[in-house]
Amino acid sequence: MNTPEFSVIITTGAAPAALQASAASALAQTLRSVEVVLVGDGTDEPARKAAAALAARHPERVRSLASPHEVRGTAALRNLGLDAAHGRYVLLLEPGERLQPHACRNLWEAARTTGADLVAGRWTQFTADGKKQQAPGWQDGLHARTRTVEDIAEAPELVVRDSLVSGFCLRRDAMDRSALRHAEDLTRSEVHFGARAALAARRIALVPNLIVTHRAAADHRRDIGALLDASGRIGYLLVRQGLTALRDERDRAFVTDQLLPLAQSFLRLPRAERTELAAQVAARLTDRIDPRRWTGLPPVERNCVRLLAAGDADGVQAAAYALARPGTVVSALAERDGRIHWSGEGLDDPETRTVTDVTELGHQHRSFGQLRLFNRLTRCTVEAGRLELTGRIVLPLDALPAATPVAVHLELRLRGGGRVFRLPVEEAAHQGDALTWRLRLDPRLLPVRGMNERVWDTRVIVTAEGQRAVADVFAEREVVGKGRRFPARPRFGALGRLRADTWLPYATAGGHLALELQACRRPARTAHRLAHYATNFRPARKLKAFLKSLKKQRDRLHSGPVKTRVYNRLLLKLPVRRNSAVFESHMGKCYGDSPRAIYEELRKQGLKTRCTWAYASSPAGFPDDAKLVRRWSWRYLWALARAEFWVDNQGFPHALGKRPRTTYLQTWHGTAYKRMGFDETGVRMQNLPQRERLQRAVDRFDRFLVRSEHDVRTLGGAYRIPDERLLRLGYPRNDRLVAARARDEAEGRFPRPALAAKLGIPDHKQVVLYAPTFRGALKKDKKLQLQLDVRKFTEKFGDRYTLLVRPHYMERAELPVCAPGTLFDVSDHHDVSELLCLADVLITDYSSIMFDYALLDRPVVLFAPDLDAYAAERGSYFDLRGRAPGPVVESEEELLRTFADLKPADTGHAEQRRAFAEEFGAYDNGDSARAVVDALFVRRTCK
Repeated sequence: MNTPEFSVIITTGAAPAALQASAASALAQTLRSVEVVLVGDGTDEPARKAAAALAARHPERVRSLASPHEVRGTAALRNLGLDAAHGRYVLLLEPGERLQPHACRNLWEAARTTGADLVAGRWTQFTADGKKQQAPGWQDGLHARTRTVEDIAEAPELVVRDSLVSGFCLRRDAMDRSALRHAEDLTRSEVHFGARAALAARRIALVPNLIVTHRAAADHRRDIGALLDASGRIGYLLVRQGLTALRDERDRAFVTDQLLPLAQSFLRLPRAERTELAAQVAARLTDRIDPRRWTGLPPVERNCVRLLAAGDADGVQAAAYALARPGTVVSALAERDGRIHWSGEGLDDPETRTVTDVTELGHQHRSFGQLRLFNRLTRCTVEAGRLELTGRIVLPLDALPAATPVAVHLELRLRGGGRVFRLPVEEAAHQGDALTWRLRLDPRLLPVRGMNERVWDTRVIVTAEGQRAVADVFAEREVVGKGRRFPARPRFGALGRLRADTWLPYATAGGHLALELQACRRPARTAHRLAHYATNFRPARKLKAFLKSLKKQRDRLHSGPVKTRVYNRLLLKLPVRRNSAVFESHMGKCYGDSPRAIYEELRKQGLKTRCTWAYASSPAGFPDDAKLVRRWSWRYLWALARAEFWVDNQGFPHALGKRPRTTYLQTWHGTAYKRMGFDETGVRMQNLPQRERLQRAVDRFDRFLVRSEHDVRTLGGAYRIPDERLLRLGYPRNDRLVAARARDEAEGRFPRPALAAKLGIPDHKQVVLYAPTFRGALKKDKKLQLQLDVRKFTEKFGDRYTLLVRPHYMERAELPVCAPGTLFDVSDHHDVSELLCLADVLITDYSSIMFDYALLDRPVVLFAPDLDAYAAERGSYFDLRGRAPGPVVESEEELLRTFADLKPADTGHAEQRRAFAEEFGAYDNGDSARAVVDALFVRRTCK
């Protein structure tokens, strides 16, 4: 074989199957000029034989090297492989890691075109359970596109994170020039080697391709000492090269990437192991990482690392519980100078007070019934056929004074079912900052029926002065123990005991106490075997298969593609029902906006129109007397197919056709600042079929509401809507705002709308509505990170303002706990117009809500810290700074200064705000709903 382009070096100290999988992925590369170098120390006989067999099968492409006796350790073996490599580029693999088929070709082409000394791509590793693979989140930014880096500051993740532990190659001559080799005195030498390679390379190429998969899951418990040593040495290198800022960033990243996952593992570790591990970390941590690196973390994470540095294993475990279950109070808390601290220890030291300050968690603002308390099981034994449990519940900040009478119950919930029953706790007593409890559980008191009610989860309910606090029972496996069974007494006498006869308490994977009903004695085991045979012999299996196929067919009939075909081919052939209309707002997520205003105008005029409302997931909030159908149900499709009118503000499902005799009124949902439709860069970059699907969906619009000539130019043009289809009648939803402004001018702002009393907002406080724009599709269950620090805002202005937060209807925000009456999440309120009428001030960024709110002639503050970047990325129709209806502030400090003295800031924008409202709401005259109904429904109804 001529000089190969690539040498793939694999150490052989692993199971033969892992070694063979790694070698096979290298041999299967589409770049054929690849050699495989297998290096082992000869002590593992199966691995040695596997390596020899591979070399024998592929003599021209695989070499197997055995190290001399004095060469030991993975780092030394890798160095031996680097010395023996023939390729122009070298790539290192751990046994079990696998190269993607085009990995070497992608790296080689990037190196050839850029002349880079180092080329790196993405890699994935197994999760802790070993079932899935995932890439670290920071790879998305590092490998977002192909690029060349000559200054490490352009891609700091290469040394700040452990990026170069896999998935990269080095030019051989560059490696030799810098004398790059693994540090043989480091256990995790690959971490140090990758950082050294990045610092030594004159040019680095980064590619977005996935290079390596099947990397082993990180073992923070086993590797933490070695990782600390390697990270400390990398920090020394960075400081020596004058990159102190990167050293500080690396220390912070190490805390979040390594120490916090390590702390979370304390929930599953036995006491002896976690004590030893905490002592090991405490002995090294403060010498390796400056404590100031974790003072900027959120409160729970910060104290978790502090306790780890102090070697407090039980404290780390409790903090890890709070990380896993946000909002749980796991320590007693202490108050000092108006601030709340993790505990009362060390508060005389100012630095300790800084680290232990947890005021922002808001526990001090929660009532007893709102607290989630840490409830540790301290004893679990079986005596005289009864289960004896004792526990300790944390009571923070005198949440439950000792003199307060309490009732404590153990609640058992059937897993996967609705059955719940409670048993009173025999003893409950205050002990300092905790409530201890004790219960002897008599199996005769458990009203279960047998194995069909097999697993029961537990929690403790504490009732005091009419308030209930719930505390799950945190249970360690060593406390629950093994084999602590006690007899079961299911109902139905002997028949019940034939089905189950024993209870087994155990700790769940989540660390909570549960009780499992088992069949342990011979009669019950025999009964179970007979039942298993009865349900698994051939006729039963055939019946199960038949029922399963029926369910599969039923599910297929209810699938989206089948419904779409039936709708377009059959339902659209049904006759149209005169004077029928289907209404939908924001894809069925609410009862509001212009469709609501039109619907209520129809009812006000008494027109005989059969109206149907579509809802997405819940009918809550819709009128009790409205006819409702669930979106995408058969009733929904039936109503759409036969309706004479479609009314919505966003878009009925694109795949559903519309017949000519149905009139589709698109009310739309806002005036355009950012580019929309075919003007949007993302849409212009779509392929032709995607753009055609959008055009077909838009072509269904028979009438499109606009509120100004700006809408005609922007929305009309962006969606290619002919002028004859545009209705210049304004937005019916804004009739409420026009009426509110007239009422303000005639009667003043009081009394406020009924919503103020419902929320509990006092008259002396002004209402601020914070409504940011949509920032893009979020992953399922991922919360929106608000750009405004609402906690800081309420702390500064809570005595003057009540802040209402309303994210875009497609996003969810997780709000902090603040002082009562200062912050409300109004995301679930159906109609935003009601919130606008209530608000005295609006904070937004680029949301179209500013165009509506301007009609009220009330202060608007545009908080736009990323204005230039947003306008450049999304595109805009006008310069916001020059035409804004209020001050444009680009930092949080500027926003707080504006609200500290709002009246002067608003006065300077009063005339511009009125001009803004006149320009963008020219057709919003307060009579839009009636005009729309007269234009479409009255004429048809009278025929």
